[in-house]
Amino acid sequence: MNVVRKIINDPVYGFITIDHPLILQIISHPWYQRLRNIHQMAFAHLVYPGAMHSRLHHSLGAYHLMSNAISELKSKGIDITADEELGAKIAILLHDVGHGPFSHALENELIPGVHHEMISLLIIRKMNEEFDGRLQTAIEIFTNNYPKRFLHQLVSGQLDVDRMDYLNRDSFFTGVSEGVIGYDRIIKMLMVKDGDLVVEEKAIYSIEKFLVSRRLMYWQVYLHKTVLAAEMMLVKIIRRAKELIAKGEKLEAASDALNFFLHRIHDHTAIGQHLGTFCRLDDHDVMATIKNWSLHPDKILALLCRSIVERRLYKVKLQAVEIDKELVKEKTKEAREKLAINEEEAGYFVFTGIASNTTYNPADEKINILFKDGTIKDISQVDNALIQQNLSSTVKKYYICYLR
Repeated sequence: MNVVRKIINDPVYGFITIDHPLILQIISHPWYQRLRNIHQMAFAHLVYPGAMHSRLHHSLGAYHLMSNAISELKSKGIDITADEELGAKIAILLHDVGHGPFSHALENELIPGVHHEMISLLIIRKMNEEFDGRLQTAIEIFTNNYPKRFLHQLVSGQLDVDRMDYLNRDSFFTGVSEGVIGYDRIIKMLMVKDGDLVVEEKAIYSIEKFLVSRRLMYWQVYLHKTVLAAEMMLVKIIRRAKELIAKGEKLEAASDALNFFLHRIHDHTAIGQHLGTFCRLDDHDVMATIKNWSLHPDKILALLCRSIVERRLYKVKLQAVEIDKELVKEKTKEAREKLAINEEEAGYFVFTGIASNTTYNPADEKINILFKDGTIKDISQVDNALIQQNLSSTVKKYYICYLR
């Protein structure tokens, strides 16, 4: 029997090994390959020009870390069968397969009421049919219905390999060194106790660095005000397009797949019937459409689209207190006069919102530290730990976007 062994050269980890025929078939599937054309970080490249990596990059990286984590746990005597190992690897490989164009920026806009996790699960189930039920263990691990809880916790938990990869990878491609984490040390210190994933006490400082890195990456990169501005512009473009279509105006997207989702009034429960169409959508459909619409006769749609293409983005103010209503009025009046538009239309160019981030919330997230004497404590309860009450509260920032 020929042993399948492929290596992929990754800029972050070096070589990633694919050593199972089913994994290779999944990676070769068109629904997986589409992830090449979806940016991992949506519009972050407008601020950090290097952030051009794709969701395919990230899922392969997370797969690599999963392989390392499972090897580590097996070396410590944790019982993981070949089927469980394969299931966990497939679950992490496909965890983001349901992302649409521009990922979180357009989530709930293109298909209201549908989250990417739901679409990921529908896609994995459909692929399971194609692969004669061989993805069943992966589905059980992905949905947390598998008896060994720690396998799901590696896919989706406080210390999952998904977070470890995106922090590491996003900091690598943006050049923001604050995001660099000691992922290899954390993986070396993983252990299973009473069916749950825990970390040996020697990794406490690496875990604290991991949590602080997440906090810094959120404010410095993911919620960067210019990234926020570009993503809100994209949301406003889709909303304006849907408004024009609802009024009966003729508006064509650059691809049939995007047209389908813009023109249909969506019953979100019907997405399962249109997976094939959804899986033809990626960032290219949206960007080509935006370029076409930058010449559209509707001046609001055209201006929004031109602003993205030419990177003339909203001005954004982020602050700790609520935005003054007088400032909103003033900026709205300026937009109305400058563009000769009405109050309602000015809402596309002047609006407020809230950006928030929690570093570590012990109420719904658990990182359990395993001490030498066998006791287990949540990281927020550890003596002298940096991650205590001050980091467990949600940080909210209020913002206003308006025309430059």
